[in-house]
Amino acid sequence: MHISEGVLSAPVLVSGLALTVAATALGLKRLSLEETGRAGILAASFFVASLIHVPLGPGNVHLILNGMVGLLLGWGAFPAILTALTLQAVLFQFGGLAVLGVNTLIMALPAVICYYLVRGALNLRMPLWGAAFAGGALSVLFAALLAALALVLSNGHFLKAASLLVAAHFPVMIIEGIITAFCVSFLNRVQPSLLPFFRKGRPT
Repeated sequence: MHISEGVLSAPVLVSGLALTVAATALGLKRLSLEETGRAGILAASFFVASLIHVPLGPGNVHLILNGMVGLLLGWGAFPAILTALTLQAVLFQFGGLAVLGVNTLIMALPAVICYYLVRGALNLRMPLWGAAFAGGALSVLFAALLAALALVLSNGHFLKAASLLVAAHFPVMIIEGIITAFCVSFLNRVQPSLLPFFRKGRPT
């Protein structure tokens, strides 16, 4: 879901960069020293998962894991994902530095949104696995919708491509939902301290 350089309009690029800078600053402020190591591991996981591309239709799709990053870090997802995307742009020319702000916003904002949605679902006594599945799946859907929005706002002729992008990620939504549900349920059993508001399947 990396948007390449030369595709987006200047207003979209500037807006994405400004929002990402502000959100990353907030994420760094809220990221505790204890969570720094966790953020590094999650950034590495995001980095590796995004490198494995599977051909689907006219393009490629890949795992994102932004839902997991968001559920474990909250606003800390912004600096973690920004770090991973920067390395991908520099080392493998995925996306590019000019679109780094927009690409980070596309991946990290849904992660933060799902953090709050899942916490709210647990407050309503939704089962842990169900809330985690929804978080993993919705984070991919929201990311695809944001990417589609960035394309359409840049050029109305991208509407068809944007629609295909969203449709292509429906299988990824299901897979990521299952992976997130499994990982969160496992962590809740073996080390619930990593999931502050998931202890014993309930928010704290």
